[in-house]
Amino acid sequence: MPYVVTRSCCADASCVLACPVNCIHPAPGEPGFGQTEMLYVDPRTCVDCGACTTACPVDALKPHTALTDAELPFLALNRAYYDDRPHEDRAPMALVPPQRRTSGAGLRVAVVGAGPAGLFAADELLRYPGVTVTVHDRLPTPYGLARAGVAPDHQDTKQVARLFRAVESQPGFSYRLNTEIGRDLHHEDLLRDHHAVIYAVGAATDRRLGIDGEELPGSASATDFVAWYNGHPDHSATPFALDGERAVVIGNGNVALDVARILTADPERLSRTDISDRALATLRTSRIREVVVLGRRGPAEAAFTLPELLALAALDGIDVLGEGWPANQPADATPKTKVLAELAARNPVPGRRRIVLRFRTRPVRIVGRGRVTGLTVERTAPHPRTAVETIETSLVLRAIGYRARPVPGLPFDEATGTVPHDRGRVRPGVYVAGWIKRGPSGFIGTNKSCARETVSALLDDLEAGLLAAPVGGAAASGADPDAVDLDGWRAIDEEERAAGRLRGRPRVKIVDRDALLAAARSGRVPHRAGRLFSR
Repeated sequence: MPYVVTRSCCADASCVLACPVNCIHPAPGEPGFGQTEMLYVDPRTCVDCGACTTACPVDALKPHTALTDAELPFLALNRAYYDDRPHEDRAPMALVPPQRRTSGAGLRVAVVGAGPAGLFAADELLRYPGVTVTVHDRLPTPYGLARAGVAPDHQDTKQVARLFRAVESQPGFSYRLNTEIGRDLHHEDLLRDHHAVIYAVGAATDRRLGIDGEELPGSASATDFVAWYNGHPDHSATPFALDGERAVVIGNGNVALDVARILTADPERLSRTDISDRALATLRTSRIREVVVLGRRGPAEAAFTLPELLALAALDGIDVLGEGWPANQPADATPKTKVLAELAARNPVPGRRRIVLRFRTRPVRIVGRGRVTGLTVERTAPHPRTAVETIETSLVLRAIGYRARPVPGLPFDEATGTVPHDRGRVRPGVYVAGWIKRGPSGFIGTNKSCARETVSALLDDLEAGLLAAPVGGAAASGADPDAVDLDGWRAIDEEERAAGRLRGRPRVKIVDRDALLAAARSGRVPHRAGRLFSR
């Protein structure tokens, strides 16, 4: 009874380390690790011990006898990986990364960004006794896109928060949330009060289309839309009018599929997730019946992952269709293009909501007077002649990628949207990790190996005597009553979870910044000198 990876997993290698027979690949150090869409279990060598399921933070592994009909394609997918890559030379062993002999006694590091990259960096540092790490974030809540980016109907992926709670519980860890670097603290403050600073600030903005009409009401970024339905405090009150029958999503990565799925989902199903209550109320009154997902290139070049496509194709009560597919199946068809060909051959069911994956279509302009009424597009090669048409729509969401902002005090490459670095080292004492380091690519678990490389560079500099000693305590520690510490975050977390328990949901998110700060203060008691200290 082999175990099966059943979705785009976090790829943090916890299951690889737990497996006693080394049957999960690609493993750390092997080609493709950190870049593949998922990990794969070899059904021929799996011994059915279940160690991988215990280790997996997102419940991505199941015994093959427990697979649902929608998950059955993953059994063949896992097996097919080993048909091409047999790994016959592997020996049964646990792959444990070597621990370097470094004394971390007294080492103080500031991490800017409380998303997966920042927390994995903190975890790597705290493996060394004596290290203290303070994680800063401008939001009152941590976890970055794991909280505000993962779609609410992907609760299994959100379980990576269990890893982050374990990181938070380690000696030497502290938070300074609701603190913006450049406003509440400055780069110079962090450098003065720490041996080193790691920036893991992610990519907070979106890419632009650069076409006419992009500024019309009804045209927005998928980044903002995702933040809205996930209850991000900067976007929770953003109005999205869902009063037309069609929406168009430009781009065909995983975010585009998430947006299409949420727009067509049954609100009753969403009501059992942690979706923002405000977004849920809007979706309950939505008139959208069709979402068209546009890709400039062909199906073979689609950016979404195969696991996400399989999950989309298996949706109940939603027609998922394909357009822009050649009449004949290409000889070099991949598993992804085979699924897309099956979608192209489907016949729609009258009355159902639908998602249409349309390829080889380029947006030309967004049209409308006062608000969006349509999107003009043109077909691209290999069509024999260019065909221009206007798709009637009231909502256009661009999902063509994230982009990082420059970090004050650090160099910035405008072409790549990253900070130039050498293995994460900007210069001794200043480092980067995550998307600001490598660009917006990879999965949650990709940040683990990325952070390990950055921390290794930091420790190299420590051992070489290149890190300046701090001249003070933690920067402005305790001076700002609105800064949220670990106990403040735990108070927010418990209040959200308690509200969720009353309504049969994982949590009910607090989406207003003032309400988040009020919840954080509930976990503190006043000190006699008037400063706020954690219980």
